[in-house]
Amino acid sequence: MFIKLITFALASALTLANAQLSSPIAGAGTGAGIHSPNSPFKPLPERADVLPWPMLTDVKTKNIKGNIVPVFNAAQMALNQRTQRVQGFMMPLDPGEKQTHFLLSAVPLNCGFCTPGGPESMIEIRTKTGVKYSMEPVVVEGNFQVLVNDPFGVYYKIVDAQPVK
Repeated sequence: MFIKLITFALASALTLANAQLSSPIAGAGTGAGIHSPNSPFKPLPERADVLPWPMLTDVKTKNIKGNIVPVFNAAQMALNQRTQRVQGFMMPLDPGEKQTHFLLSAVPLNCGFCTPGGPESMIEIRTKTGVKYSMEPVVVEGNFQVLVNDPFGVYYKIVDAQPVK
């Protein structure tokens, strides 16, 4: 009985290891992420004074020596080292009411243990002064950086950011 159980477990593991898993949601893991229709949070409002997330999330990738690296288009590279304004949902990286280092996401978190999208759907933010944590959309402006080879896998960063109404 024990040998049959071990054989079954090994066969199952090998089958799973060779299986091609597909996303349960079409388009999941690419683009801005999926805004759940069950989310208690409204999607980001349309604003003409911020960078559009579809522009930021339109990133291709390539495999270089086993590493997946982003390939930015000309419009994305033109944003580099320029003052830009973005809006999104705050994902704190430290405890506290005021945040100076956080991620801004195109869609709200639906799970405390999950990221709402891939690296193309988040921007690392470093602020000059603390920004009060909010579950509502936040708008910040600062020096935008396009990160070609970030060791943490981040594609975009804003430094010296300040909150904007």
